[in-house]
Amino acid sequence: MTVSIVGTGYVGLTTGALLAAAGNKVYCIDVDSKKIETIKKGRSHFYEPWLDKLISEAIKSKKLIPTTRYRDAIPQSEIAIICVGTPSKGDGSVDLSYIYSAGTSIQKYMIDDLVIVQKSTVPVGTGRRLERILKNGAGNKKFHVVSCPEFLAEGSAVFDTLNMDRVVVGGDSEMAKQKIIRLLKSIDEFSKKIDTKKFTKYSKIYKNKIVFHNETPFKDRILSVGLESAELIKVTANAFLTTKISFANSIARICDQTGADILEVMEGVGRDERIGKSFLYAGLGWGGGCFPKDTAGLIYHADEVGFDFKILKAVVDLNNSQVLYVLRKIHRILGADLEGKKITVLGLSFKPGTSDVRISPSIRLVNNLVRKSATVSVYDPKALQEAKADIDGSVYYAKGIADALKKTDLAILATDWPELVDLDFKKLKRVFKKPNLLDARNKWDKEQVVKLGYKYFGVGR
Repeated sequence: MTVSIVGTGYVGLTTGALLAAAGNKVYCIDVDSKKIETIKKGRSHFYEPWLDKLISEAIKSKKLIPTTRYRDAIPQSEIAIICVGTPSKGDGSVDLSYIYSAGTSIQKYMIDDLVIVQKSTVPVGTGRRLERILKNGAGNKKFHVVSCPEFLAEGSAVFDTLNMDRVVVGGDSEMAKQKIIRLLKSIDEFSKKIDTKKFTKYSKIYKNKIVFHNETPFKDRILSVGLESAELIKVTANAFLTTKISFANSIARICDQTGADILEVMEGVGRDERIGKSFLYAGLGWGGGCFPKDTAGLIYHADEVGFDFKILKAVVDLNNSQVLYVLRKIHRILGADLEGKKITVLGLSFKPGTSDVRISPSIRLVNNLVRKSATVSVYDPKALQEAKADIDGSVYYAKGIADALKKTDLAILATDWPELVDLDFKKLKRVFKKPNLLDARNKWDKEQVVKLGYKYFGVGR
């Protein structure tokens, strides 16, 4: 098939590169010419494991065509997939202007029976409004709006797209939905020709067990629903995942007061098949470009339809206080006055496997430490440059792990990159001023580091 993808962020570029790898002709449209020039050189403009190789191969094969011009892409395409940003406004509502702008631009050049796919995460009702906007200038041309939400996670976007656990398609036209299903099936068929196990590095961090869904027949993973249902499925899934994390953080606070270990507690809870182990982890809280926006948007939309979403509001409130909870732990370790104390924060991206620092709990922690006049050293394998714009005040951007830990009073694991979890603590101990470890992701081996002479502090353990 020939497809246009509007927006070259994590969703759009990953989807486009894999559709091209699967043999489709893909136009990637973005109004940012710098991003397009980077893609033309066979690279992504952000860090996502394995994506550069896919882009490079797709560019060489001429299956992936980056462009800033809708007129070069839309008239050639059977399907147009909207993957633009939907940022949060100050009041919690979602800014849909990029969605509607993309729709208007598509409308100018669309062919008859074009299938317009809404892949960006949006509030319920967005698809219907998009239909109305498109009808105003479509003339006699037919078009079909379909919602096909993405379920990939940054850091494991390639694996998640190759290994779709479900394919949700929502809309009124059965023909349009079947066309999308055939398109995505091409990725599933491609996944069976390669070794998908090599793409699981960062998926393992948050999933108790890696399931290879592509071993299940594709037809059994399809859920065909109404347009509104598809839109609500995605935001509901994200809201529920944030609820699991905040619930674990709540129980961790009880563990801190009672001597229970949050890892042992959640292991026991997660073995209940009705609950499951995924996302029952305590730490600094959740952030990124999706969870905060989607929870705020769902709360706002619920208020609009007359429902006070108290549970989700409590989830957000707990998460907003989690960094301050960890900050209080730092004071208990180093004292009330942090001035002159060197604190090393390891990890700045909101999660491992990505350079994305949007609403990163790690950066919130760094900024709080700077305001407390601590001497702060930071290190991240991929997100140092991206973090600089969001960090307030003066910090030391270390060149490596040992450099970051030099003469430190406290090392904090803020983002659980594998290379920051699997440290040579025996070798590194000599560079510490005081061997204090605050494991804000509960990933360091407590027993091992205590035997080596470190003082270990976790969240709920």
